[in-house]
Amino acid sequence: MSLPQQDPFEPDGVTWVRVSDKLIRARLITAAIWLGLPLVAGIVLGVIFGGWVWTAAVVVAVLLVWTVWLVPRQVRAVGYAERDEDLLVRKGVLFRTLVVVPYGRMQFTDVSSGPLTRGLGIAEVKLHTASASTDATIPGLLSAEAARLKDRLTQLGESRLAGL
Repeated sequence: MSLPQQDPFEPDGVTWVRVSDKLIRARLITAAIWLGLPLVAGIVLGVIFGGWVWTAAVVVAVLLVWTVWLVPRQVRAVGYAERDEDLLVRKGVLFRTLVVVPYGRMQFTDVSSGPLTRGLGIAEVKLHTASASTDATIPGLLSAEAARLKDRLTQLGESRLAGL
């Protein structure tokens, strides 16, 4: 007798909360900076030297187009779910990851936001546990949601740790 197959990345009864689409804009701006400058340099060198030198500009342009296509898919794959005893965090399109962090194992939570993400009104919540391999990060949360989630996770972690 075989058991029904269940997708390990879609647990039963879990409602996922997606991160803000503002994270797409933040990641695209970062990619435009990192790939835009080499693209401009490749175009300038192609104009000056011609011939095969254009290959560098074409390769960087293809990478930029691929990034513009991929980033929205990656961001839409990021989500989290608060359950009674643990927090689930998932991410990834091709290589998917599901992290389950029991509230009682949480040691502390961080909220961080750089200049770009702060300007967009988003932040990142990072959960730290006793094991470094089970730390989880939830990027792209609206600042108010990041503060709410940090406070809630801190409260749940303290109550579970104390055995209440």
